[in-house]
Amino acid sequence: MKVFTQSVNFNADKSLMDFTQKKVMSLEKYHDKIVDAEVFLKVQNTSDKENKITEIKINIPGSELMVKKEAKTFEEGVNLAVDSMKRQLKRSKEKQKDSLIS
Repeated sequence: MKVFTQSVNFNADKSLMDFTQKKVMSLEKYHDKIVDAEVFLKVQNTSDKENKITEIKINIPGSELMVKKEAKTFEEGVNLAVDSMKRQLKRSKEKQKDSLIS
């Protein structure tokens, strides 16, 4: 699976990029037909402490899954987004199995 990571309004350091890559790659075990993943790390210019936005978009044959999370740090945002994406991937795979059976 290819993971494309983009940082918007800031320059992400290598450790953040590696962390994100590793976390998103772990999603492969929940769905075997993932084509690729796009990760957007954005900083909002607001006075809120939770101004780090993490978006993960995953392409699987026939559909696109997307998650968007806001958090105080990108690491926390990536963890929340990956957990949420796990649930979506499991649901998608269940639907796929159901349609194969019927």
